Amino acid sequence: QVQLVESGGGLAPAGGSLKLSCVTSINYFRIKTWAWYRQATGKTRELVARIDTSGSTNYAESVQGRFTISRDDIKKRVYLQMDSLKPEDTAVYYCNAQPNFSDWGQGTQVTVSS
Repeated sequence: QVQLVESGGGLAPAGGSLKLSCVTSINYFRIKTWAWYRQATGKTRELVARIDTSGSTNYAESVQGRFTISRDDIKKRVYLQMDSLKPEDTAVYYCNAQPNFSDWGQGTQVTVSS
């Protein structure tokens, strides 16, 4: 069973920032591409950002220029720096591989107030 633990969410004002962190129990270096996903209430889960072993990144158009995904291969963690937050960023955020494992963590709630 894959264990993924996300943290760092919370309540932020519009225009504010949050930094999410992800740690996993699996062999971190087995994963070529790590990603952050999010799921807002009543919506399907969507891919937000991804990063591969070369450091190449891709972002959903809705977060391009505001979010930054990074990885620390020494600490075996994946991060999502979220700046210029908007109310529409409100969601539960999850980390996983891309393509994703069938197991998901609990996620971390991000709420952006207007």
